[in-house]
Amino acid sequence: MSLQTWFEKGLTPKEYMDTLEKHKDGFHAIYDTFSVPTDTIFTNKNIRAIVLAEPWCGHCMLNIPILLRIAEHANFDVRFLLRDENLELMDQYLTNGKSRTIPIVIFIDENGEEVGKWGPLADYTKTFMAPLRANLPEKGSPAYDEKFQEMITFTAKAFSEDEKIWNGVYDSITETIRSI
Repeated sequence: MSLQTWFEKGLTPKEYMDTLEKHKDGFHAIYDTFSVPTDTIFTNKNIRAIVLAEPWCGHCMLNIPILLRIAEHANFDVRFLLRDENLELMDQYLTNGKSRTIPIVIFIDENGEEVGKWGPLADYTKTFMAPLRANLPEKGSPAYDEKFQEMITFTAKAFSEDEKIWNGVYDSITETIRSI
């Protein structure tokens, strides 16, 4: 299936937002608060974006509201495909060739050809997450599940409140767009 067909199949931003449950409040806290700096200029590249995401994903809660604000500012359309329902496309964009980590943003031109890709995480987010992951017990150990849930709770709160993390995501996505 062509990327153009995937784009046409995708959910609109409103339709995607309507699927939110677990991270709805965090998503909207970011979306309602974050704004693209007024002096930001994007040259018209006639791009669109296909986003592989899931409403339960904390990284999607962080990254997608910022992407949507960038898209509104730069005037490009975004469509969403739920990862678990679109593995055929997801498996073409595996992280490190093996992981279905999301979100993945595929930028396409007016002909539906890929011109760029972003995701799943900004470098700033990776740096923020590294010590938290390093302090987790080994997967499969008795304490792992509890400690993992504590990390998820902590990061979801940080993602929905920390403007430095938001700005790291903004910088990373805009760097990708400018390189197109």
